[in-house]
Amino acid sequence: MKKTNLATGRGGHVVTACFRCLFVIPMLLLGCFGATSAAAQTQQALSRVSLDARDATVITVFQAIQQQTGCSFVYNTSDIDTDRKVSLSAHDEPLQAVLDKLFAGSDIAYTLRDKHIVLSKKAKNSPPPHSAQGGVTGVIKDDKGMPLVGATVLIKGTTTGAAADVDGNFSLPQAKPGDTLEISLIGYTRQELPVSGSAPLSVVMHEDNEVLDAVVVTALGIKRSEKALTYNVQEVAGDIVNTVKDANFMNSLSGKVAGLQINASASGVGGSTRVVMRGVKSISGNNNALYVIDGIPMPDLRSSQTEGTYETPDGGDFEGISNLNPEDIESMTVLSGATAAALYGSQGANGVIVITTKKGEEGRVRVNYANNTTFSSPFVMPQFQNTYGTDATAPSMSWGTKLSTPTSYDPSDFFQTGFEETNAISVSGGTRVNQTYFSAASLNSRGVIPNNVYNRYNFTVRNTTQLIKDKLTLDLGASYMRQYKRNPLVQGLYHNPLIPVYLFPRGDDISKYEVYERYDATAGYMKQFWPLEFITGVENPWWITNRELFENTAHRYTFNATLKWDIADWITLTGRVRTDNTVMNYTRKIYASSDKLFASEYGNYQNNKIHHNNLYADALLSINKNFFDDKFSLSVNVGASILDDKNDGEGFEGHLATLANKFSVYNVDMSHSQTKPYADRYHDQTQAIYATAQLGYNGMVYLDVTARNEWASQLAFTPHMNIFYPSVGLSAVISSMADLSKAGISFLKVRGSYAEVGNAPQRFITGVNTPLLTGGIVSSDSYAPAVNLTPERTKSFEAGLNAKFLGNRIWMDFTYYNTNTYNQLFSYDAPPSTGYKRAYVNAGKVNNWGIEAVVGYKNKWRDFSWSTNVNFSMNRNKIKELVPEGTRDVAGNLITIDEVNMDYGGYRMKIREGGSIGDFYVTGLKTDDQGRIYVDPNTNTVTTDPNTWLYGGNTEARFRLGWNNRFSYKGVNLGVLFDARIGGQGVSATQALMDRWGASQDSADARENGGVWISEDQKIPDARVFYANNGNGLSMLSHYVYSMTNVRLRELTLGYDLPSRWFNDKVGMTVSLVGRNLWMIYNKAPFDPEITASTGTYYQGLDYFMQPSARTIGFSVRLQF
Repeated sequence: MKKTNLATGRGGHVVTACFRCLFVIPMLLLGCFGATSAAAQTQQALSRVSLDARDATVITVFQAIQQQTGCSFVYNTSDIDTDRKVSLSAHDEPLQAVLDKLFAGSDIAYTLRDKHIVLSKKAKNSPPPHSAQGGVTGVIKDDKGMPLVGATVLIKGTTTGAAADVDGNFSLPQAKPGDTLEISLIGYTRQELPVSGSAPLSVVMHEDNEVLDAVVVTALGIKRSEKALTYNVQEVAGDIVNTVKDANFMNSLSGKVAGLQINASASGVGGSTRVVMRGVKSISGNNNALYVIDGIPMPDLRSSQTEGTYETPDGGDFEGISNLNPEDIESMTVLSGATAAALYGSQGANGVIVITTKKGEEGRVRVNYANNTTFSSPFVMPQFQNTYGTDATAPSMSWGTKLSTPTSYDPSDFFQTGFEETNAISVSGGTRVNQTYFSAASLNSRGVIPNNVYNRYNFTVRNTTQLIKDKLTLDLGASYMRQYKRNPLVQGLYHNPLIPVYLFPRGDDISKYEVYERYDATAGYMKQFWPLEFITGVENPWWITNRELFENTAHRYTFNATLKWDIADWITLTGRVRTDNTVMNYTRKIYASSDKLFASEYGNYQNNKIHHNNLYADALLSINKNFFDDKFSLSVNVGASILDDKNDGEGFEGHLATLANKFSVYNVDMSHSQTKPYADRYHDQTQAIYATAQLGYNGMVYLDVTARNEWASQLAFTPHMNIFYPSVGLSAVISSMADLSKAGISFLKVRGSYAEVGNAPQRFITGVNTPLLTGGIVSSDSYAPAVNLTPERTKSFEAGLNAKFLGNRIWMDFTYYNTNTYNQLFSYDAPPSTGYKRAYVNAGKVNNWGIEAVVGYKNKWRDFSWSTNVNFSMNRNKIKELVPEGTRDVAGNLITIDEVNMDYGGYRMKIREGGSIGDFYVTGLKTDDQGRIYVDPNTNTVTTDPNTWLYGGNTEARFRLGWNNRFSYKGVNLGVLFDARIGGQGVSATQALMDRWGASQDSADARENGGVWISEDQKIPDARVFYANNGNGLSMLSHYVYSMTNVRLRELTLGYDLPSRWFNDKVGMTVSLVGRNLWMIYNKAPFDPEITASTGTYYQGLDYFMQPSARTIGFSVRLQF
């Protein structure tokens, strides 16, 4: 068994000491600033009041309270008699208690909103607003139909105004026709309405994105002013992933964020995603982004990915982020650059997606319900022929004579209409000191392939409470998830029903095979019915879907707690802890009479169980202080964290011994060579200390500095267990330095930053390991301990600008970046003198540079509004160096590595100096001395050349674009998203095998045209003989390279917000029609270029009967009570 490596010792003592120091530092800082008593008095004044008023006017009491608390009173002068005399005595009492005394017995209600005390008359059964003589009345609500208490209404040019009460009603008797009303509320767009009569007004206010986006959530959950950021950050609202839903919400971000490359797994609903930012950096490590929820990194939990053309890996396809309930998401922040992610160290080397989840809100209980139902069908499929029948000499092929009447057989009929139904409900509410949020969601779906099922159930509860008012806040959360997945096909030769369906002979009747099994009286059980012979391992498609079952059941539960201590108004201490536990059970049941490649005559059984435990804890001290008349601002964060990750997987697989289809460990033939144990155990730990500081001057210039030092268990037994990550950034707000309004510029910022991050190496390679095979046999394929290993390191620079024009109606973000990744990990043949077969070395350099840009426009014309943006990204990858010439290992032996190859039959991904990650090579036909394909003059045939590799292209895109539009008119909303991928190549073994079997439209066209053109002036007259060179589909891939450029209508939504008056203003309701992948505008490949068989680094761009992507159409209903 492999040893567990833990980075203890020096690193452990440092982190322990840092955790202790974090509780001492606040006390020292308070003493240094000499502000302990002042800060305490300030906080007390905000919440506690002392006064002794005898027969004083109400306005006098208001002024006294305002002086002590800093809270201002907002009210309608017609509602409040400010000259009324009152007597009130209070000694260091809470503000709310004083207000209760002040308004006891009156018809005045109050609401605390930020630093405002909003006064209004108590509602009397909430009567509809009515007009007062010579004045105006109305009701103010948000775009969801909910009343906006505290919204202010002023007569323009005067100080006369009113405030909306708890039901959103207001009355302004002083207003007269010809006046203009100014309606405002913090967080909402200000409105102006003319007074034209006495009819009641109905005002709908919309959230002001400029205000809401002014503060963004960055690394570790630290909130920063948008204008103060020195690096590129893109914020995404939660509704972006909930409008057109996907079981894995990350797929809903495709085409919407510049620089975010998203490829969905071909495994269908609930599968993983490949999320790459700013290019592939690591040759041997992970290149997927890190996910962070409420400041805490999530474990990846990604399944093994496809690495060949044979079958979907055991366990199916999944990842940790795919089972999150998207309705719980409040917002997301994409940190694509190294500077933004520097505080996460090795975990954030590939970019970070920070997710902020919903929590309870102060106010009455609110209930939200959402239903999303979609129906799916295959989107992009190969072109099939139905005009040529079955060959009499080869009954599994379609090389027969032309049919007098085209056959009705269509492979697409095998697919079923898939569906996905999501139901989610959430409840939120609370008081000023205690708020609770609860949600429950179910997702039930079936794929387009029969018997493919995915079900998921999520439950979440979160409570936020002030243990000590305005001082100590505790945030507790818990979640539970259960999911079940069956037959998540990716691609491959085995257990794939698409091969017999696509290649089925056109002269035969496939319907007779839908009854896929027949009773065998001799054997005493049902046996597969399938007399046809295709490629070895290909079986009846309905037998595959019903009698070769791959099932995965997972339970995941998390608990988290955050304790925040507001020591003073400028210093806070936060501690967080989260435990994330997953229990997964994977079974494979292959029934008796399946192909002998997979099972004995009685069947085959596999049962694996995995327990995964992830624990994270951190402490963060935050200081925010202004100096010298607020001209200088300082923000400092100092923290420490520990991440502990354990995995324990065990199980077995084997042929059944005596009883057919009895899937039990007791019925497994333990002596059979195919009976194998399964074990996957590891224990990783990362400890870190970090700090960040930002110094700002007068809101114009900001300097950022961060530093992180971590100790990773993967580096145990090496002399350099710690990894240091620095970053520095500078931004200048030009629009704050000079008046640019005459040029139409409302905001302009330039920024630049530099950072270093890295990847820890794979586990176990730094220590001595003894590889064991089944039966205790010691393998000779051993690796030398990499005791001198250093972590992979990425040095990154970026520069950019952010600009807004014409009153923020037009905006633009532009970023240029350049990264170099060093210390790549290579393995090489170790010299015999070492006693090992292989060894590791650090070397190599990979460069990525590129551009990310967004241009947007938004405007409103009375009831009509339009928002549009175009995002653009490009990345160029180049391998600058592998192992430099003359490199020697620790023993002085010369190391030579010219290239690294990953072979998959006739498809090779190659890493070489001067090339790019993603380069692939294929085999083709023999050529003559001039490089022309050699055609035998006697037989008019060609010959494959398996030893010559031809450059096929690169699987990565050259450019990516997305164009997103939102239109709104009187409650009708239309959303349209187009996206495009320009460049990149891929290959299709599916097309090659269809050609060989005569099942493709190309093979029919070749017969019609008298042969196959292999060059401009070379033609092979016998199409069947030519296509026979395809062999297993990989022998002649040079003729099956396709451009992966594509343009599509990615999303379309049409919704309507039903008037709340239809429901007596008690319910807000939105109904929508939704669709994804509705129209492929341009695509030359016989598969969807945006899906992938592997969400890892390699095995990209190869289609081997890959499950097609889906077109979805459906509807959604959202209710708010």
